[in-house]
Amino acid sequence: MESCNVVIAPYKKTFYLYPLALHLKVMISKEDLIKQISSTIGKLKVLELTRILKEDNFALRDLIDITFHPDKDIAFRAAWILENIFLQNPARYEPDLEYLLSRMREIKHPGCQRHYVKILMHITSSKTLPAIKIKLETIDLEPVVEQCFDWMINPKIKVAVKVFATDVLFNLSNQYPWIKEELANQVTFLLKNGSPAIQSRGRKLLGLISGSSSF
Repeated sequence: MESCNVVIAPYKKTFYLYPLALHLKVMISKEDLIKQISSTIGKLKVLELTRILKEDNFALRDLIDITFHPDKDIAFRAAWILENIFLQNPARYEPDLEYLLSRMREIKHPGCQRHYVKILMHITSSKTLPAIKIKLETIDLEPVVEQCFDWMINPKIKVAVKVFATDVLFNLSNQYPWIKEELANQVTFLLKNGSPAIQSRGRKLLGLISGSSSF
């Protein structure tokens, strides 16, 4: 009787936690992504989904739209991925920047507010990429400024969002000089009963504003 030799391949680690990773050649739809983030996800899965969406050239506008999903948990997870994917390569998504900013005033979920304002803080920084700076100069940012002031004065808004919003406003004060006086007034008001984070950031910001030659 002829013997049969069976060769067992060595075990290899697979991404069994992330089904999408097994189907990289299949274009991911909005519905696919929503299913993936319909249950709790952690940082590792966010990073994995970020990688997959980038490789798949997933439309950033579709991802932005999901951040306004009626389910606040799905919206939050989408915003978390949005922050990761956008800030890894802002220049790649420069064509979608105006659309992203145009939807700022629609953000209601606190978790989404935090991720959006972190994106704003980075792209308005003096260290942002030249392509982003040029693009921002072509966009009316006053609605963004108004939204950040609204977040600052709204007592229901999370402290982290307020802190990031003050940074955004300071970053934009060169483009809109009138911001400085109003920002100084609002920060001074917040310092009266603000949290330790507000106190620390507020004092530093007032120092930066008062030290500005154009203030």
